[in-house]
Amino acid sequence: MTKYYTRACNFYYGINAKFLIKKKLALPLCGNNNIAFDKAEIFRRKGNTIYSKVIKIKEIKNLNKPFRKKVNKDIKKITAKRNNFLPNINFLKPSIMGILNLTPDSFSDGGKFNNYKKAHNHILNMIRSGANIIDVGGESTRPDSKTVPTNLEWKRIKYIVKNFKKKFKKTCLSIDTRKSDVMINSLNYGANLINDVSGFNYDDRSLSKLKKFNVPKVLHHMQGTPNTMQKNPKYKNVLLDIYDFFEDNIKKIDNNKIILDPGIGFGKNLKHNLTLISKISLFHSLGLPILIGASRKRFISQISGNNDSKERIGGTVASVLFLLSQGVQIFRVHNVNEVKQGILVFSKILSYLKN
Repeated sequence: MTKYYTRACNFYYGINAKFLIKKKLALPLCGNNNIAFDKAEIFRRKGNTIYSKVIKIKEIKNLNKPFRKKVNKDIKKITAKRNNFLPNINFLKPSIMGILNLTPDSFSDGGKFNNYKKAHNHILNMIRSGANIIDVGGESTRPDSKTVPTNLEWKRIKYIVKNFKKKFKKTCLSIDTRKSDVMINSLNYGANLINDVSGFNYDDRSLSKLKKFNVPKVLHHMQGTPNTMQKNPKYKNVLLDIYDFFEDNIKKIDNNKIILDPGIGFGKNLKHNLTLISKISLFHSLGLPILIGASRKRFISQISGNNDSKERIGGTVASVLFLLSQGVQIFRVHNVNEVKQGILVFSKILSYLKN
């Protein structure tokens, strides 16, 4: 069977984008007139053979009928405005998801916020710095980490989750967990988003138990488990394999309130991560918002070598700004203020670009 994929490319920004869209020389990305594109990379996959070429949007009409039909369907999804299904989140603007790890062993900040006062102050600082989503987790999913019992995971996050909406009514609360009981407990206290790094494959009860809540979900890709994921991960083609994973698993979720996360560093080597980041715009053809967590990840160290640093702020900001230029909507980060500063400056520069 031959399968086709469409990736928007050759982007324009700000004044230039609006002008080209108005003149019908380019198309808006995800309904956002501040980012436009006039070319697409078309992939054709048959068995283990993959062929791709970049064409101008106006050349789509010259493709053979079945090919043209699929590409036009993809273009419609790529250009469509994303539904705003999270409280106080507009997918036409970049959103920052601030990380709160209530664990003793997370890879960069384990144990730093493991009492209520420290955790509360950290949440407050992240919101003041520009985070409009807070992602709370009680189990580390760093490489080689071990599974935490459900009752211990819930115990770690319970007090923060129970009091979150009393203190931060307008901020979106995301729960980073693989376990259905933790999900349900959190939803009973007003959680707005479930972020399961296993793609809802760890606990086979999760999706059925979540049905009655109609809650938004992050569909995250991970090859293997946290304990095994970095032991020689392999793909036929990492970009297209993860696209296929998303396409298959979207059908299993009972609503369209889905955010896609290809899982940078979760069962991927350096080449896999760089391929996903550089070609991230492929996933816009699934018609859903995209979330990326590149903050402090190992690939930054692998690239920077002697210039590595503990918090990897430079590599994180560089990744975020490239992903922003590709239309990614949500960034999961540790250093909220630095990332927000980078986004503000970068966005202002892009808005002034003219031919």
